[in-house]
Amino acid sequence: MPEQPWVDHYETLQLHPSADLETVERIYRLLAKRYHPDNDATGDVDQFNQVRTAYEILTNPDSRAAYDATYERERSEQWRVFRQESAGDDRSDDQRLFHAVLSLLYIQRRRDPDKAGLAPTHLERILGVPREHLDFPLWYLKKKGYMEVLQTGLLAITVEGVDALGSGSLSLPADRLLTENSAVREPSGPRAIPDRTQAG
Repeated sequence: MPEQPWVDHYETLQLHPSADLETVERIYRLLAKRYHPDNDATGDVDQFNQVRTAYEILTNPDSRAAYDATYERERSEQWRVFRQESAGDDRSDDQRLFHAVLSLLYIQRRRDPDKAGLAPTHLERILGVPREHLDFPLWYLKKKGYMEVLQTGLLAITVEGVDALGSGSLSLPADRLLTENSAVREPSGPRAIPDRTQAG
């Protein structure tokens, strides 16, 4: 029997990994109501089953401890855009990095708007990209106004960055967004960030 793909249950419930039991239960009730098959407006059997599985794993102390033990490693693999030895100087690689960095910063801002930052070293680890390959994307995203450096030295997405993601020019996978409507299908790949400097 083939091994089941790893699933980020915290992303399924739109939770920070440090979320307490009360928070897990509260968010589960909200999402279960939204995706329940009896809900004519937003019901979705697959989404409902994913939410229920995540809830069952994260509310059981033993299963959550086992899951958390491999969480960082598995999550890093999910976000890895290319191997450490990759040259990373192709424009398509840049576009993938723009998308990946903003996606991670969006998720962090969405989870906790007041503590929204990620350290560059955290981005390196999650994306599997050495710092020298992140220098240009981070510079570009700051210059475009899509990202800012907080007083703490952490990186955070700006309102302009959120708008870029929400405009359709940059799409997040469906399970990264907590929408009021049923989930949007996962895009086939990253799209270019609109160059507003050439707008007339």
